[in-house]
Amino acid sequence: MYNEAPVIGSVIEELRHTFPHVVCVDDGSTDASANAARAAGAVVVQHPVNLGQGAALQTGFEYVLLDPATTSVVTFDADGQHRVSDAKAMVERVESGEAQVVLGSRFLDNRTHIGRVRRLVLRVAALQARWSTGMRLTDAHNGLRALDRNMVANIYLSQNRMAHASELIQIISVSKPSWTEHPVEIRYTEYSKSKGQSLLNSVNILADLLFR
Repeated sequence: MYNEAPVIGSVIEELRHTFPHVVCVDDGSTDASANAARAAGAVVVQHPVNLGQGAALQTGFEYVLLDPATTSVVTFDADGQHRVSDAKAMVERVESGEAQVVLGSRFLDNRTHIGRVRRLVLRVAALQARWSTGMRLTDAHNGLRALDRNMVANIYLSQNRMAHASELIQIISVSKPSWTEHPVEIRYTEYSKSKGQSLLNSVNILADLLFR
C-alpha cells in the first residue's frame, strides 16, 4: 500500500473474514496507512521510502516465506478493487493441486466495466506476454494472483515499478509451473479513479511495453 489510509482498514477487515493471515507492505506511505492496517489486524512490513509495487511484492514474498506453515500466497491490491470471493476461489484451486499458479483475468467474464483505451492497452500487453513467454494469457497485468509456496520461493523481482508485472510473468514462464487463469472482477471505484490509477496504470503499462 502507498497512502491508502481512507480504505485500507475496510479492505483488510473484509479480507480477514476469509484469510486470517494478512501481510500489508507499506511502501513508504506518508499518511496513517500503517496504523490503519495494524488496527484492522494485518501484520505491517514497512519500506522507509516509496520503492514501487514490484519492490513491495518482493518484500511481501520474502516475509511470508519466513513462516514454514505458509502453503500459498495471494497478491491483493490495497485500494479495494479486488473481490475476496475471487481470491478465495483462486486459492482453492492452488490448494487442491489443480495449479501452482492461478492468475486473475478481468476478460474471462463480463463483470468488469472497463474503458476502451485501457481495454486496448491491456489486450496489447497480453499479446506481448504471449509472444515473449508462450503463455496464452488474456490479462497480463492483473494484481490478483494466487501462487503456491514453491513458486513464490523461485521469484525474485528486480523491477521495482510497473515493469514488475511483465517480469513476474517471465519468471513464471521460465519456471514452467502448472498454471491457469481465473475470472475476476476489478471494481474501478470512485476512490481509485480519484487517484488517477486507471489512466496512470495504462500509461505505465504502455511505456513498459514500448521500452521492453
